[in-house]
Amino acid sequence: MDVEIPRTLDDVLVFLAARPDAEPIAGGTDLMVEMNFGRHRPTAVVAIDRIDELKELRVVHGSVRMSAGVTYARMLREPIASPAMQQAARTVGSPQIRNAGTIGGNLGTCSPAGDTLPVLAALDAKVVLRSASTHRRVPFTEYMTGPKKSVRRRDELVVAVEWDDAGEAQVFMKAGTRNAMVIAIASLALVIDGMRSRVGIALGSSGPTIIRATEAERFAEGLMDEAGWARRRVPSDAALAELGSRVAAAARPIDDVRGTAAYRRHVLSVMAQRAFARAALAA
Repeated sequence: MDVEIPRTLDDVLVFLAARPDAEPIAGGTDLMVEMNFGRHRPTAVVAIDRIDELKELRVVHGSVRMSAGVTYARMLREPIASPAMQQAARTVGSPQIRNAGTIGGNLGTCSPAGDTLPVLAALDAKVVLRSASTHRRVPFTEYMTGPKKSVRRRDELVVAVEWDDAGEAQVFMKAGTRNAMVIAIASLALVIDGMRSRVGIALGSSGPTIIRATEAERFAEGLMDEAGWARRRVPSDAALAELGSRVAAAARPIDDVRGTAAYRRHVLSVMAQRAFARAALAA
């Protein structure tokens, strides 16, 4: 296996152009597991953990740019204009994993169980991709194409993710077999963006990709219209139950070792009701 240790982002992109078979590695919290279990044997790896351009984190005039090398631990230490993203980062693995794992790794692995990915979907984030010859921004809703599959080309690198500050009315929830160091049975991110009068609801571990619950979003926006976006008021139990039903209906879960499809739908309904009640009070 060939190992490349470049010092600049341009060097990384040149190497990927020449060696599209290479796998980028930063924290290695996903790739090394695959290699250790013999599930993946790359012919080349390119280490990107020393690239300063991939460690930038900026919150300017209501816009956030989080470079791919930002770790979960940094998300918890520094302002990132997303309470839901910080809540998701807190659920990732152990402190050692949070110190090593990065947002770019979560996007590169592109698992439907990735903890930060529902938050990016609910925030209407954009994924920034670069190659030696191209630079493009892809809406997160178009980025994932299947389990561990995305529109990223082999010569491209995820360099950042960007989103607009949506305020404090954000919640991330995750159900698992224990409180920490667990793959989600189901997860949910909910964002009430009063500045843009929109609600974002995204589901993880509930289908082949991260799922936007669009019907539930429209219903929730109607509830906010009735209450007034500037007012802090929890909807009725009946309205919350209807929201939960619409969220559950959006899911496309399967039965697997972590849980049944029926249980996932039930969990999503409960989480949606609780998340909306919490976020509505912060709107």
